[in-house]
Amino acid sequence: MKNILGIIGFIALQLFCIVSPGQEAQPPKTNFLFIIVDDLRPQLGCYGNAETLSPNIDRLAEEGLLFCNAYCNVPVCGASRASLLTGTRPTARRFTNAATWAEKDVPDLVDIPGYLKQNGYKTISNGKIYHHQFDNAASWDDNYKPKDFRDYKTPENFELMKTKGMAAAWEIAPVPDDSLQGGKIANKVIADLRNLKKSGNPFFLTAGFTKPHLPFIAPEKYWDMYDHNKIELAKNPFAPEKCPKEALHNWGELRKQYTGIPQTGPVSDEVARNLIHGYNACVSFSDAMIGRILDELVQLELDKNTVVILCGDHGWQLGEHGLWCKHSNFNTSLQVPLIIRAPGFAKNAKVEALVEFVDLFPSICELAGIEIPKHLQGKSMKPLLENPDTEWKEAVFSRFKNGESVKTKDYLYTEYRVKGERISQMLYNHNTDKDENKNIADENESVTEKLHLLMKSEGILK
Repeated sequence: MKNILGIIGFIALQLFCIVSPGQEAQPPKTNFLFIIVDDLRPQLGCYGNAETLSPNIDRLAEEGLLFCNAYCNVPVCGASRASLLTGTRPTARRFTNAATWAEKDVPDLVDIPGYLKQNGYKTISNGKIYHHQFDNAASWDDNYKPKDFRDYKTPENFELMKTKGMAAAWEIAPVPDDSLQGGKIANKVIADLRNLKKSGNPFFLTAGFTKPHLPFIAPEKYWDMYDHNKIELAKNPFAPEKCPKEALHNWGELRKQYTGIPQTGPVSDEVARNLIHGYNACVSFSDAMIGRILDELVQLELDKNTVVILCGDHGWQLGEHGLWCKHSNFNTSLQVPLIIRAPGFAKNAKVEALVEFVDLFPSICELAGIEIPKHLQGKSMKPLLENPDTEWKEAVFSRFKNGESVKTKDYLYTEYRVKGERISQMLYNHNTDKDENKNIADENESVTEKLHLLMKSEGILK
């Protein structure tokens, strides 16, 4: 009797699992792997830059879509990440600086991981996702961040930190990959992927790499990938013609926190070359760690239903206009790399359309098949994933401190405002002056006024 009941139960279970006529089997939920790299500018092989060695990011671009005109909404890490993760634009009162907390600036708004968590996703923060590890902590099921800032590995820099409270802006680290934050992050993400594969839970898994953020610390083998004597310096280490003083800054992030950097004036050519060499080495280090993660995704066959999104959090100056770091309204600070590989969508293609970070939240929602929250200020990029040539936005918007910028197909326009009044402005024609060496605002009043009104109509100027 027991055997008969067992057979009946088994048959019933099989019948229950069979899809009834006219009913389609439900596909597995879409997973998300979100990779964000600090200070990463689109100076990569896939963006046409042969100097930077980024084979794994380049491979991802070949397998997905490379966005040629992607922009952050504010060029400083804390504010940029808070804006991206909540899908809302910065203003003069919120998302203003590196120390931004999203939960303090917009306490009533759900963020990407929190919203996905509400919809059944496992959410994991690895490394630097928010600037502050425990910002919107309830949005994450797991939150891991190893030491990443000034994690020096040589006795010389340890001694400098001990005696001066600061050390060199770069270091050739005589250590294996796993000794640095990037290697630890890769190991953790790989372990997470294996566990998620076993559990079968849909996931929003993140990997936040800090390098190439200062200080430029990378294992020696990544420095050795570049010939120091062939490192090219910026072609325009001078302020643009007719540049307003509000557009420039004293790159305090570099001058005030690291030894060997002059407190005034430019750095020497050799220091500039060391900085660029270090930046490139760090990009290649993070690229290698990203490659390990992508390989594991394929090995586990999770790539078949996982959307991979890779971006920088903002740009970075490498001596252009005599500037280092970010913190400006120049294109070098605002433009970012963005690559999306989504199973079932277009691949190995370039998207020329203008997109911005606030577009990521609604895009993730639509790809996940869940409702888009009403507070979002961006536009889902799913149509671009289906057809990269789709007609798209007329403009995208960024701001930094009192500078409000609008980027169109042809121009980047910025106006600096005090107490609601325009005090100066910049206009660059990217068709003829991509490097932004001549401010043509004064002789193009009709263009500046049109772009001013465009910002006003979009609610940017308040």
